[in-house]
Amino acid sequence: MQRIAIFASGTGTNAARIIEYFKGHKTIEVSLVLSNNSKAPVLDKATNVGVETYTFNRETFYNTNQVLNKLNSKKVDLIVLAGFMWLVPENLVHSYSDRIMNIHPALLPKYGGKGMYGMHVHRAVKEAGETETGVTIHLVNKEYDKGRILAQSKCAIDKKDTPETIAEKIHALEYANFPLEIERYLITP
Repeated sequence: MQRIAIFASGTGTNAARIIEYFKGHKTIEVSLVLSNNSKAPVLDKATNVGVETYTFNRETFYNTNQVLNKLNSKKVDLIVLAGFMWLVPENLVHSYSDRIMNIHPALLPKYGGKGMYGMHVHRAVKEAGETETGVTIHLVNKEYDKGRILAQSKCAIDKKDTPETIAEKIHALEYANFPLEIERYLITP
């Protein structure tokens, strides 16, 4: 059995979709949800479906090996960032080289980097007059949104679209594509 750990900071809609997708899967399971926010709704969502949770603070994340030790104790094969806002520290990037995956709500390399998340991205895309946008699923390295791109899915932007309607289109792409790409990455030799 291959084990996924999901890092999330907020509501956990992507995390919930990933957990649901792999429930009952023959070779892949979500075994842990981790958060830097002890009040994040994602923790309740995970607990309600029997997935163990773990919370940590900035000091623990960046200056100790406690998070790494927790991942190792659960024999995690892949870390998935699903709405996790902090830069992943070097000890995790090194220990899980090519085994940390993220989804970004734009077509990288455009609209990536520190501070480019959620509605910030959708507003920037709209203000630039883009005619398409999408999601990018990529591996994580030491820099925000600079890891190797694994897949991109696109959608058109209409002139009447607002940042909010763009966000709805992006969420649909995330829910449809992220679990599939995780599965493909884990089962493709």
